[in-house]
Amino acid sequence: MKNRSMAGNCGIGVFVIALVTVALAFGTPSWLVSDSRIRGAKLDRLGLWSHCFRSLPDPLDQYQRRFFVGCRWVYDPFTTGYDKIRGYLLPGFMIATQFFFTLCLLGVLISTILVLMFFLCCGPDQNRFVTLIKSIGYIMLAAGICGVIAVIVFASLGNTDGWMPDHPNNYLGWSFGLGVVGSVACLVTSALFLTESNIQAKKRNKMKESQARFELEYETKA
Repeated sequence: MKNRSMAGNCGIGVFVIALVTVALAFGTPSWLVSDSRIRGAKLDRLGLWSHCFRSLPDPLDQYQRRFFVGCRWVYDPFTTGYDKIRGYLLPGFMIATQFFFTLCLLGVLISTILVLMFFLCCGPDQNRFVTLIKSIGYIMLAAGICGVIAVIVFASLGNTDGWMPDHPNNYLGWSFGLGVVGSVACLVTSALFLTESNIQAKKRNKMKESQARFELEYETKA
């Protein structure tokens, strides 16, 4: 039997897109960015795990004696006062976005091992070949759903008035766009691999039927 159908080959290609885009979206700090043409903007850009400010006044200091400038990891333990505004930097919706997009990335990373096995090692003659393909499909489906939840939550609440300063001048950045592309690519990959598993299961059943028919004809002749 042919190792892979068109669905399987396309699934590998779309999976590579999902892996690259999800990984870049996870690690880059441009989910929300400030319009670079605006002078005096306090926000530069922010991602899931880091924030870049031009001059953010401490929201807990009513006298505005402390300002945060530059890029920092959101859990930075070294900058004075940064840990005290963590609740401001990470409201509930942001933690939900981090959580679901982390699950998305973990699903993609697990699937990477399985896709490599599908591409390099396993063939239709092995007993668990169809199970392997189904596993990839369902893991990528879960990853895609988690990614979609994450981007929907952030799109709905990440650029609303009352959180980051200069709200009218902020917009969703390219890292967010990659997150959307990656989440959709996960769902497409899932559909392609589940289709591939169905095709391979039908091929296996036809092969078994053909072998059974051949054995029956052989016994009849004998």
